[in-house]
Amino acid sequence: MSSSPELAVSTAGAATPAVRVREVTHVYGNGSAAVTAVGPIDLTVPAGSVLVLVGASGCGKSTLLRLVAGFERPSTGTVRVAGEPPRPGHSAGLVFQQPRLLPWRSVGGNVALALRYAGVPQQERARRVPELLTRVGLRDVARRRVWEISGGQQQRVALARALAVEHPLLLLDEPFAALDALTRERLQEDFRRVTAETGRTCVFVTHSVDEAVFLGSRVVVLTSRPGRVALDLDIDLPRTGVEPDELRGLPEYAALRATIGHAVRSAAV
Repeated sequence: MSSSPELAVSTAGAATPAVRVREVTHVYGNGSAAVTAVGPIDLTVPAGSVLVLVGASGCGKSTLLRLVAGFERPSTGTVRVAGEPPRPGHSAGLVFQQPRLLPWRSVGGNVALALRYAGVPQQERARRVPELLTRVGLRDVARRRVWEISGGQQQRVALARALAVEHPLLLLDEPFAALDALTRERLQEDFRRVTAETGRTCVFVTHSVDEAVFLGSRVVVLTSRPGRVALDLDIDLPRTGVEPDELRGLPEYAALRATIGHAVRSAAV
């Protein structure tokens, strides 16, 4: 797997954004039953960044993620991934709150299946599976069944499966929300390391302000429905060379958490 996916380049020679959301509004239902979930909203996500969307329940975070994934089309406006309309299952790797693994396959078999669907030859799959599992901290569990590993380990397998297909974009919808606090913290640390190693562009949805600050290179706070941008803030914290506990103890970290927390509370009114 490449450690620095190439940026898409336009004919003009400038780097094309990994994601471009332009004047997007999304409405569910019709007539008097219509509900505007998102918008109007504009976002540009540069390649290699980790954008975290945070806000209260029902503010449209997951709707926006589905629009970027191509599972839904916006009611108005346009969504582009690397300059093209998104195609479900092709434009981005996906990690959900539930791992959604195949229980009749082994841990390694779940990852190998993703590689197979990506067209990776069988011999190459045999080499890549242990590499991917090692990357997410599961070096010795390839032959175990899904029900034989913990929920946190299952979510690591889901992340390895998403990394198996070399999409430069990774979309994550509250992937750690159902885990206990200690497991969640460890997975946050692993995710931060993996994104630094791979250089992948990520859009990550969460309710947690602390998670947003820890993981993101940029945080966008959405208002209550319909979701609009209430705050768009770059996270100017070191992404390598600092231990997690040291990072969380920085005064700048506390200040960012306070700023974003205040924005989330204000936007939820």
